[in-house]
Amino acid sequence: MQIMNKYIRANASMVYIMTNNEVMNQIIAFYRDINGMLSFAGSYQTYGKGTGTKEVSTATANDGVDPLASQGALTLSHDQRFLLAVNAGSHSISSFIITENGIPVLADVKPSGGAQPNSVDVFGNLVYVANVGNAANNFASNITGLFIDNNGRLTSIPGSTHSLSTFNAQPAQVLFTRDGSKILVSELTSNHLSVFHVKQNGTVTEPIVNDSYGQGPLGAYFLSSGILLVTEANSNALSSYSMSNDGSLNVISGSVPNGYKTACWVVTTRDERFAYITNTLSGIISTYRIESNGALSVVRHITSTSPGTAPGLPMDVGVSKDGRHFYTLNGNQGTVSVFSIQDDGSLVRLQVAAWTAIPYLGSQGLAIL
Repeated sequence: MQIMNKYIRANASMVYIMTNNEVMNQIIAFYRDINGMLSFAGSYQTYGKGTGTKEVSTATANDGVDPLASQGALTLSHDQRFLLAVNAGSHSISSFIITENGIPVLADVKPSGGAQPNSVDVFGNLVYVANVGNAANNFASNITGLFIDNNGRLTSIPGSTHSLSTFNAQPAQVLFTRDGSKILVSELTSNHLSVFHVKQNGTVTEPIVNDSYGQGPLGAYFLSSGILLVTEANSNALSSYSMSNDGSLNVISGSVPNGYKTACWVVTTRDERFAYITNTLSGIISTYRIESNGALSVVRHITSTSPGTAPGLPMDVGVSKDGRHFYTLNGNQGTVSVFSIQDDGSLVRLQVAAWTAIPYLGSQGLAIL
């Protein structure tokens, strides 16, 4: 593995997705120009295996789309120094250093502390990964912590592995709060939102187990105010919550539906006035208005790909750091749809970028530099 001894902040603007290939998982990198348009930059091996089109659980449909059933399969550190990827087929996570030109260089591969990792997040030098587990082989779902050093090397934290609310809760996302004091895990099959307090040594406490307002909590996003947004894949809706210091959640807007199927991923505009939700099986992106108190309302919808073309099923989402562009991975194509964000939060479709000439199933994860 090639290691950079000195970190240089990337000057390039990039979008990364992950193939989740069952033979060799890869990161696909796109250059992002000043107008938000993407061009293929290259593919980079994680030296781990994905699951391909195979689902990590029998709880979700084996249709080749969204095999990991998660948000955060591919994650950039807040300082944009490191890119972290899950290898669900080989039960490991890979870390990359982002070079000055935006190209990811593999730094380390380490066991995930469980079976079938599907989501990862990082706060400072602390990394937590969610493992779906494997009930047939008696592996429980859990979260596990690792430290990441300045060279991107990963070290497991003794005593950091912690079970979720049930043996096979199937985590959908592991997510630090904005201040890093707590970790939220959305549990897709148990309909729980588990909150762990982070200790000074990097381990976590027993979880505060909250009931999700709706069914099938999947994607989650913390506003700068601490308000939590959670998508509900089975209720086809978005909910918002406030969080108490003890980790208990209080509903603000409960299960606000948008009229489409499988609300799975969520991200907000930089000013946090609007949230974008991908309704995967409907091929639709819904825009919600966010009031200052966290109340939600639906304002508009747009298809991920142009009407009259092959429909894209949108999954993972992201907004550029300048707040001007929105991106979503189309899981049934392996393509990325590019939109410009207008002042009123509306989206204008610009491009559907591809890295391969044929549709590619099994992709998961999206991160924006």
